[in-house]
Amino acid sequence: MQILLVASAFNSLTQRVHAELRDRGHQVAVELALPDRSLTDAVRRHAPQLVVAPMLRTAIPEDVWAAYTCLIVHPGPLGDRGPSSLDWAIHEGAERWGVTVLQAAAEMDAGDVWATVPCRVPPVAKSDLYRGEVADAALTAVLLAVERYAGGVHVPAAQDEAGLAGASVRVRPYLDQRVRRIDWAADSTEAVVRKLRAADSQPGVLDVLLGGEWYLHGGHPESALRGRPGELLATRAGAICRATTDGAVWIPELRPRRLPGQPPTFKLPAVRALGDRLPPLPEHAPPVLPDASEPTWTDIRYREDGGAGFLTFSFPGGAMSTEQCRRLLDAYREACARPTSVLVLGGERDFFSNGIHLGVIEAAADPAAESWANINAIDDLVEAVLTTTDRLVIAAVAGNAAAGGAMLALAADEVWCRYGTVLNPHYRLMGLYGSEYWTYTLPRRVGPAPAERLMREALPVSAASALRLGLADRLIDCGPGDFARETGALAARLAALPATASRIAAKKAELERREATTPIAAFRERELARMRRTFDDPDAPYHALRRAFVHKHRPRCTPPHLSPPPLA
Repeated sequence: MQILLVASAFNSLTQRVHAELRDRGHQVAVELALPDRSLTDAVRRHAPQLVVAPMLRTAIPEDVWAAYTCLIVHPGPLGDRGPSSLDWAIHEGAERWGVTVLQAAAEMDAGDVWATVPCRVPPVAKSDLYRGEVADAALTAVLLAVERYAGGVHVPAAQDEAGLAGASVRVRPYLDQRVRRIDWAADSTEAVVRKLRAADSQPGVLDVLLGGEWYLHGGHPESALRGRPGELLATRAGAICRATTDGAVWIPELRPRRLPGQPPTFKLPAVRALGDRLPPLPEHAPPVLPDASEPTWTDIRYREDGGAGFLTFSFPGGAMSTEQCRRLLDAYREACARPTSVLVLGGERDFFSNGIHLGVIEAAADPAAESWANINAIDDLVEAVLTTTDRLVIAAVAGNAAAGGAMLALAADEVWCRYGTVLNPHYRLMGLYGSEYWTYTLPRRVGPAPAERLMREALPVSAASALRLGLADRLIDCGPGDFARETGALAARLAALPATASRIAAKKAELERREATTPIAAFRERELARMRRTFDDPDAPYHALRRAFVHKHRPRCTPPHLSPPPLA
């Protein structure tokens, strides 16, 4: 079927719907709903059989939904209406939620129901929930709705006939900062964390700190530190720790409030954002290889189960700064000193990695120099993975991975993906050639021609397609909260297999053979030569594209690779 996706941005859910519909043989194009572009003209130009809106902040014009069937994905259960659905769910402590696919109508979120799928709400941040349980439910609902539409016999039900079972429709307003506000003198740790989670990653919680107004992003409870409510207590890995009435919370990122007439601001690690405002505070740095059982927050953890080690990391937004790459490399080297035969590298849920940290680069006094430092730091990490010969390394890809983060995964001996993940193994949309040894690993895994196509097309790849192409070795069909347990059991069994020792020996011999013909250092040298020229050229597109990405500038039109010629 010819399907047009209409979205406010090509975000994670839109990418997943795009990839999974293409997997099922549909012809799919994308049009972004932009202020200066006529959505009516765009839809008419494509003349699709069906319009699907995975993430749309504005209403579809009447002349579009009157002429085409338009399915709207609403991240809320049947009867829920309003623009802050997930925010309210977390803010009010809901344990169950859902996703509903509605037909566009005159009233927002009031159209006939094509599908509704429930989901649970674990104690995680909104963005994690959105990319995890909600995305799983949304994908199931979209595929069911598309199947029903294609069948030609299903009649969508009016909302009062679709299973509300007497429950009233609940129309809730935008969750504004008056409701989100933290009262540091009265709020408990649980209340503060819930408010922070409900605002992640947008809009954040507006607060006053050290004489400035800031949006707080991310929140993790602290188990031991105590102080006067609202007081800053310590720093760790770029985050700040702030006291509550009964404990404390770690806040990883801050964004200054935008001043009138000034450009949009962006998130940065909290310590870096505060800069000279920050008073001297103790740095509560965890060990290089933190114990995963410790009841305190840190972005890198380690545990062992028999012969398997598990090095988990979780960086906000999946971005990895120079400092984060270096800390992860130190932890990786420590993990490789442990007596294990299998090392699992990755997060327990949400992002694996999206490569270098464009925000930290943009904020640097010399973005070109910071770009160079960051790409070398992540290259050092990838090199360490590629040259590990005394154990098997597994990349556990619980969530999405892109650019250098996708290539970090490919450096491992095996890539295990959760079925809902989306990979973007390309760089050109940021004006970069790319590094992270991609010219070594990507063609070796998928072949030269598919590697060139992936880089050229710059389109998202579903986990199922990744398995088929050779980007992944195992697909784990489970919910986001079960991935760590599933990979843990698989890795422990792999470590116990007698054949694992012979695989390690063969791996070492193969690397020695390759090094004798074409050393991997040559691949890095060639890649970095291209990257250095881009970084050092102030007129290179990379710099403008980076600024637009970091400041969230809306594009002037739908990128051509997303909107090919009208569907034929």
